[in-house]
Amino acid sequence: MLRTIIKRLIQTIVVVICLVSFTFFAVRMAPGSPLQGEKALAPHIQAQLEANYGLDKPWGEQFLIFWKKLLFEGDLGPSLGIKDHQVSEIMGQSFPVSLTLGLVALLIGIGLGLPLGIIAALKRNGVVDYGSMIIAMFGICIPAFVVGPLLQLWIASPLSFFKVAGWSAPQDVILPAIALGIGVAAYVARLTRGGMLEVLSQDYIRTARAKGVPTRQIITKHALRGAIIPTVTYLGPAFAAIITGSFVIETIFQVPGMGQHFVNAVTGKDYTLLQGLVLFYGLLMGGANLIVDIALAAINPRLRN
Repeated sequence: MLRTIIKRLIQTIVVVICLVSFTFFAVRMAPGSPLQGEKALAPHIQAQLEANYGLDKPWGEQFLIFWKKLLFEGDLGPSLGIKDHQVSEIMGQSFPVSLTLGLVALLIGIGLGLPLGIIAALKRNGVVDYGSMIIAMFGICIPAFVVGPLLQLWIASPLSFFKVAGWSAPQDVILPAIALGIGVAAYVARLTRGGMLEVLSQDYIRTARAKGVPTRQIITKHALRGAIIPTVTYLGPAFAAIITGSFVIETIFQVPGMGQHFVNAVTGKDYTLLQGLVLFYGLLMGGANLIVDIALAAINPRLRN
């Protein structure tokens, strides 16, 4: 198990270094300057600003300075687009919001998808099975940016308890979390159904049924652990994807999470903020995969070597 963890950590570090390095040079190859506003600056002012942020140096030197500050000082630098704010400060303020939204969306996805998949497997080739899988297919095919406005129109507008947009009350997390969680629920339902059908066809399940073991006990004590392995494999990257890919929903519902900063950093060529976000997202994805590996080893002892 320890060998697997070390291997995953090394893979994560290599991937993150490559990802951040690619982002560092790719964003600088794009035309335009992050310091150029709507009005053109005088050449001497432009040069002074670039010198203040170290953008007047060659790319290779900037690259070395970036990694030196990051590794030895833990400094991601100041944001080029949000004045008087450090990148770490921006991420520290917005990440808890994205984390809260992601956790609630994940709980909704598991809470809806897991029972739906189990019931569909138990009612195989029946009306319940076909109906639940059709609903799951709709959840997969309809993107979150379509579900979000529909929830605003059908739920937030007629019900005063919900707001169309904003992030100032506990209930404000519900609608954007539902919009993100529906897709997760659909995948969880289909994966759980497939895993459950495979496990239910095993000989030891038939033996348990022949001995008269109640169906509920067969599911909870014998079948569920093996059936959810594909689901657990999916949930780790899915959680990271919810946090990193929620910028559309955050924009629709005006949620002050990290997604909005990622979009603004790309459009505004905010080099330092974009590098910090890519670094964070890479570590988040690697950490999610590591947690999945540990969870799978806990579920399946054969994976502990």
